Amino acid sequence: MTATLGATPTIVLVGHGMVGQRFLEALAERGLTATHRVVVLCEEPRPAYDRVQLTSYFSGRTPEELSMTDMEFIKDHGIELHVGDPAESVDREARTVTARSGLVVGYDVLVLATGSYPFVPPVPNKDAEGCFVYRTIEDLLAIEEYAKSRATTGAVVGGGLLGLEAAGALKGLGLAAHIVEFAPRLMPVQVDDGGGAALLRTIEDMGLTVHTGVGTQEIVTDASGAVTGMKLSDGSELATDLVVFSAGVRPRDQLARDCGLTVGERGGITVDEQCRTVSDPHVFAIGECALASDGRVYGLVAPGYEQAATAAATIAEDETEEWTFTGADLSTKLKLLGVDVASFGDAHGTAEDCLDVVYSDSRSGLYKKLVIGRDGTLLGGILVGDADAYGTLRALTGSVPPVSPEQLVLPAGSGGGAQLGPSALPDEAVICSCHNVTKGTIRGAVTDHQCTTVPEVKKCTKAGTGCGSCVKVLGQLVNAELEASGVEVDKGLCGCFSQTREELYEIVLALRVTTHQQLLDRYGREGARGGDGCEICKPTVGSIIASLAPTIGASGYVLDGEQAALQDSNDHFLANLQKNGSYSVVPRIPGGEITPEGLIVIGEIARDFGLYTKITGGQRIDMFGARVEQLPLIWTRLVDAGFESGHAYGKSLRTVKSCVGQTWCRYGVQDSVRMAIDLELRYRGLRSPHKLKSAVSGCQRECAEAQSKDFGVIATANGWNLYVGGNGGATPRHADLLAQDLSDAELVRLIDRFLMFYIRTADRLERTSVWLERIPGGLDHVRDVVVHDSLGICEELESLMADHVAHYHDEWATTINDPEKLARFVSFVNAPDTPDPVVGFVPERDQIKPDLPLLSIGMRPADVLEGSAQR
Repeated sequence: MTATLGATPTIVLVGHGMVGQRFLEALAERGLTATHRVVVLCEEPRPAYDRVQLTSYFSGRTPEELSMTDMEFIKDHGIELHVGDPAESVDREARTVTARSGLVVGYDVLVLATGSYPFVPPVPNKDAEGCFVYRTIEDLLAIEEYAKSRATTGAVVGGGLLGLEAAGALKGLGLAAHIVEFAPRLMPVQVDDGGGAALLRTIEDMGLTVHTGVGTQEIVTDASGAVTGMKLSDGSELATDLVVFSAGVRPRDQLARDCGLTVGERGGITVDEQCRTVSDPHVFAIGECALASDGRVYGLVAPGYEQAATAAATIAEDETEEWTFTGADLSTKLKLLGVDVASFGDAHGTAEDCLDVVYSDSRSGLYKKLVIGRDGTLLGGILVGDADAYGTLRALTGSVPPVSPEQLVLPAGSGGGAQLGPSALPDEAVICSCHNVTKGTIRGAVTDHQCTTVPEVKKCTKAGTGCGSCVKVLGQLVNAELEASGVEVDKGLCGCFSQTREELYEIVLALRVTTHQQLLDRYGREGARGGDGCEICKPTVGSIIASLAPTIGASGYVLDGEQAALQDSNDHFLANLQKNGSYSVVPRIPGGEITPEGLIVIGEIARDFGLYTKITGGQRIDMFGARVEQLPLIWTRLVDAGFESGHAYGKSLRTVKSCVGQTWCRYGVQDSVRMAIDLELRYRGLRSPHKLKSAVSGCQRECAEAQSKDFGVIATANGWNLYVGGNGGATPRHADLLAQDLSDAELVRLIDRFLMFYIRTADRLERTSVWLERIPGGLDHVRDVVVHDSLGICEELESLMADHVAHYHDEWATTINDPEKLARFVSFVNAPDTPDPVVGFVPERDQIKPDLPLLSIGMRPADVLEGSAQR
């Protein structure tokens, strides 16, 4: 079967990855799909998908959801897409490409986008059973299948970007995961020694084992040829059942070599500034297979997109502007195993006479380095643990920032940090490096093209449609430009309410509104009145009503009446939903103090119900693996033993950690355990915009880590210091000192005020750390209101808290004493005696873990819930 040259010129694209798909879009944008026949030969069995987000497959994202190919786009533009049919040879003289199927396609223009292949070190037994690479969806499917059935331990060779993601995937599959990196640090290309150390500490805290400075010498196998271990260059041996090679990639240029195109000494198809091969003007190469005119092969998606646009412009003979590719910004921002990592510009400080400005906090896993020129110019930087400033800092690279570099690296809440917003950037600053979109282009989309939302700006400019790291800055720019143009920005909670959460709180409090329906019908947007609300406003209003319930005369029980329909999935069953559809149960253990009898009760319950047990970071005991119908039975035994709900499932107070304080510790100056217990019992069950965490340390040694909590208390010789707005999670923040040397009564009074002021004014799902930075006036304003009563509302705040304390009740106890409420705790409402068939377990380390193969049969927890009691 041969397709010959004809009257319609033909463009053949070999390879259909992310860069290949971007090339097709660039052809369509220039009208070339209307004037040319476009044929695509794709090796993989599926069209282009998001390889950057590949690991999200292990978080439940399906291959279909990873797809970047709109088949309507392919159809509308007449593109002939052949999946699973790679090009096998090119005849440059005849200008034809032959595919594996035997299809022969003639071309006027040939574009090679064959990408790269994983480099596998030439070690003995590298192809043994149990050895994999980490590159495609098919690779992930193979790893998943082997891990479920044949492995308990996995090792990843390579500690770069994909290596860390692969290690996280193995851990998520239930394997003990190891990372073996030949360099002396993780991510050696992106971060320096300081950044590597911060990253290492954080990753090891997640339970992964890291081996740096060693190489793999041999894969050890058993008599059947399956992997049993690895021999390392330091003489040690690592026992493992599964090995993933993620030691870098090499340009996939064999097709070019076979047809005589020039390739680089270390690989890569040599191209000029228009991405045309130096050997043949009819052949182009883009993406990871191309050796650019600056002598580099680019492995990031942004340069590949730029090459795709350059090739399309050259083919279209666009003379309106000069399109060349002479190099690219290698800046990148990633979230690896939940850790933000970013590098930009001259991250390693190779420029002459440059200086480093560094902030490092190994306890919080934070590392920030800026490289500064002698004249103050920002040359580059590295961010580990907190990369929120990446978008702004990268855009400022090459200029002198408006504030000192020391202020830019200090964390928020430290007293010296400065937060630069997008307004500080010049119009020529590149906001989206994936598509090379500047701030000026984004502003123009708002002012010239009447875009009023982020999705509209994305569609107009393509900003934010690549890796997604610029979306936050994009939203800030859009809102700022709209406000500057005199356009009223809709800051409403959702499509149902034009009011903010803070405004809805005031309405509910002032008018004693006790139901979501009443609030929606009276104060909702015109088109939403009489409706049911949405998944944003229902839990938000439910939380507001619950936090004000005693004061406004509503029921504070979240499963009572309409409130039950407003709750998120966890609150529906007063427990945390886990990945296989089971639930975890966390009883409250105030201050972390528990009697031997209490420990025995928890142990007996876990044993009798076959639950997995783990001590949490909040000084509690978590029991995993409960079926929904078992929850009331477990709660009954806990309540009978004096326990109550720990509210691990709710947006409410979680824990108040403590050290042992002066009672036991020779350094303690106050009774931190007693204070922690008092605070936890006072604020238990308090519904808030987001979860609340606290801690009390008995001295300045700070063993309870109070400065990483929403409100933290540290003992002094004269009383207590109160810190607020801390966060030890994905975006760490040191808490700010609100007041010092407080008596017990003064401390409680200020915490009462602080919490109720936060609940009153915070946005939906806004932690205290974010709220404190967003609220006008920041810490100074909060101190004026809470300490000095500048708004005259402290008496009301105290009264609201007093109402909460006086009317608290345990949700578990209430539920088990209400037969009507107990009826909801079944897997299927139409078959209440039938357990969920997907919820199964297998043994691991003398406990249990989810039986993930059950999920792969075709039902994941989200599918099961379609017919479950959650509806």
